[in-house]
Amino acid sequence: MSAKKITDVDLALLGTEKRAAAAAESEKKGRPRTKKQPRAKQQAAGQNRAMPETALPPVQAKEQKQQSEAPSGAKKRSRRPGRKTAPAAAPCATPLRIIPLGGLGEIGKNMTLYECGEDMLIVDCGLAFPDEDLLGVDLVIPDFTYVERNASRIRGIVITHGHEDHIGGLPYLLRSVNIPVYASRLTVGLIEGKLKEHGLLGKAKLNVVYPGDRVKLGCMEVEFIHVNHSIPDACALAIHTPDGVVIQTGDYKIDYTPIQGGVIDLARFGELGSQGVLALLADSTNAERPGSTPSERTVGESFDKLFRRAEKRRIIVATFSSNIHRVQQIVDCAARYGRKICVSGRSMVNVVNIAIELGYLNIPENMMVDLDLVGRYPDDQLVVITTGSQGEAMSALTRMARGDHRKLQITPNDFIIISATPIPGNEKTVGKVVNDLMKLGAEVIYERMYDVHVSGHACQDELRMMLGLTRPKFFIPVHGEYKHLKKHSNLAISMGMDPKNIFITDIGKVLETDGVKMAFKGTVPAGRVLVDGLGVGDVGSIVLRDRKHLSEDGLIVVVATIDATNGTLLAGPDLVSRGFVYVREAEDMMHSAEQLARVTITDCLDSGSHEWGIIKQRVRDELSSFLFSRTKRSPMILPIIEEV
Repeated sequence: MSAKKITDVDLALLGTEKRAAAAAESEKKGRPRTKKQPRAKQQAAGQNRAMPETALPPVQAKEQKQQSEAPSGAKKRSRRPGRKTAPAAAPCATPLRIIPLGGLGEIGKNMTLYECGEDMLIVDCGLAFPDEDLLGVDLVIPDFTYVERNASRIRGIVITHGHEDHIGGLPYLLRSVNIPVYASRLTVGLIEGKLKEHGLLGKAKLNVVYPGDRVKLGCMEVEFIHVNHSIPDACALAIHTPDGVVIQTGDYKIDYTPIQGGVIDLARFGELGSQGVLALLADSTNAERPGSTPSERTVGESFDKLFRRAEKRRIIVATFSSNIHRVQQIVDCAARYGRKICVSGRSMVNVVNIAIELGYLNIPENMMVDLDLVGRYPDDQLVVITTGSQGEAMSALTRMARGDHRKLQITPNDFIIISATPIPGNEKTVGKVVNDLMKLGAEVIYERMYDVHVSGHACQDELRMMLGLTRPKFFIPVHGEYKHLKKHSNLAISMGMDPKNIFITDIGKVLETDGVKMAFKGTVPAGRVLVDGLGVGDVGSIVLRDRKHLSEDGLIVVVATIDATNGTLLAGPDLVSRGFVYVREAEDMMHSAEQLARVTITDCLDSGSHEWGIIKQRVRDELSSFLFSRTKRSPMILPIIEEV
C-alpha cells in the first residue's frame, strides 16, 4: 500500500477524542458566516432550525450500559484494533423495513421509505427525465400510492442534497400530503424555488439542518454527515433505529481538495463502522469506473488554460445549473482575466440567484451584467455561463446553436466550453448541438482530454473505502442501473463480504430485518408516474401506444354525415391525412380509399345496421387492409360519423 493511501485511511480512522477536540474547537470559533435572512422571511418559508439530539439511540445506549457493567476481570476477546466488541445480537421485536420506491434499475427519481413499527420516514423524492419511448412526456416521478395510504405514519422527509433526481418529485408529493421536510440550507433554498412555482411554498414545513445534527422521527433518529458531491451541502444519513444503524450515503465522492465545505467526514463513517453498522445503502453510479474521481479543482486548472487560449474571443461555458462549485470556478477565472460574466437559461439564473443570496456563490461587485446589456461589451470582456450541456431541446445553448436565441447569436469569434459529459442517452443530442455550433464558426471544447468536467460520484477505490470504513453487516447497492448495482455488489464480495448479506433489490420490494437477519418480505405498489404538462398520471400505456402509433404511421380521419330519419348517406365520406402521405402526390390512392369507405358505409346502412360502433369498425378494417396493401403502412384510422 502506498504512503498516500495509508495516510488517507489514518485520516479516516481518527480517534474519538481527537474528533471531539476538533468539534469543540469548531464550536468555539462558530459556524462559517452566512447571509442571515430576516426572521419574518424564514417563518414565511416554513423553515425551522432542527435542534441536534445529544442522546444516544436506544441500541447504542443499551450497548454502552452493557459494556460499563461488564466484570473488570472478564477475559477480552482478541479483535481488530479500533473495533468494539458488541454483545451477541438478539432479534429486535420491532423489525425495520426498507422499501425503495425509486432509483433502482434506473438513473433518477430516487426515493426510499423506512418503516419501523408505526413510524415511517422518506429519504429523497426525486424525478427522472423521460426516455425516447415516452413521447411527449415531460417528467417521470415515483408512484406515491403506498406513501399516500400511510401518510399519517410518516414522520418526515429527509433530503440528502438538492439535485433534481433527489428533490424534483417533492412538489407532486406535497400536493397530497403535508409532511415536514428536513434538508441542508442550500437544499431548502432550491426546494423553496420549486414549491413557489407550484404554489405550495406557504403550506410546506421546511426545516434547515446542518452536518452533525440529529433529528428524531418517531422511533428512528436521522444523523446528517457531510459528504462531497457536485453540489454544496450534500449529506449522507445515518439512520439510528431499534434494529441498528443504517447508513445511506446519497450521492458522494471523496474530494481531498474541495472548492468549499471541507473534506467528506470520513472519521464519522469510521466511528459508526467501529460501533457497528447494520446496513449500508451506497451510491453505485460510477461502480464500473476504476480508480478515484478527480477533484473539482482540476476543472479550474483546465479553465485557466482555456481562458488564456481564448485570447480576444467571447467565452461561453455550458454546465449543469446546480453545479455551484463549477460556476464559482468560472467566476474566479473570469475575474483573473478581467472579464464580466452574464448568465443565460432559466434554471441557471434561478440557482445562481439562490446561491448568491445564501452565500454559496461569491461574485465580485459590478462583475455580473444583465443579458440585455451584453451587446455593450466587447467579446474579450465577456463570459457567458449557460445551460444546455446535455443538448436539451429548449435550453439556452441549443437555442443559440439553432440561431433562435433572442439575446445571443453565435459567431466565429465565440469560444465555447461544454463543461459536462453527456448522460447516457444524450450523446446524439449533444453531438447535434456541437455540430450546429461549429457550423456557425465557433470553436467548441467538449473532449474529455481537456478535463473540463469531473464526476460528482465515487469510483471503485472510493466505494471500497466506504465499505471498509463502515463494515456493514448487510449491503444494498442503490442509485444506478442493474449493471451498476451488480458491479458494486461484486466490489463488496471482493473485499470479503458474504454474498448472502448483499441484496440487489428492485423498486417496490420490501427488505425486512430484525437486526440479525435480512430477507425480502413481499412488495408494495411502486413504479413510475408520467407528468405531461399539468397532467400527473393521466398518461398511461394506452396513450403512449397511440402516440407511438401516430409517430410511426400517421393518421387518417374519415368524416361522413348520415340522415337520422331514413338512414341514408348525406355527405362524404371525406378523408383527411396527417403524417401518412402527402395527399397531392397520392391523389389516386386517397380517392380509391374514399370510394371504399363510401361503399362500406352504404352496405352497412342498407343491411339495416345503424350501430355506429359497428359501422366505424367496418370502415376501420376495410381501409386498414386497403392502405396496407398499397403502402405497407398501418396509419391510425379515426372514423367520425355525424347524424342529422
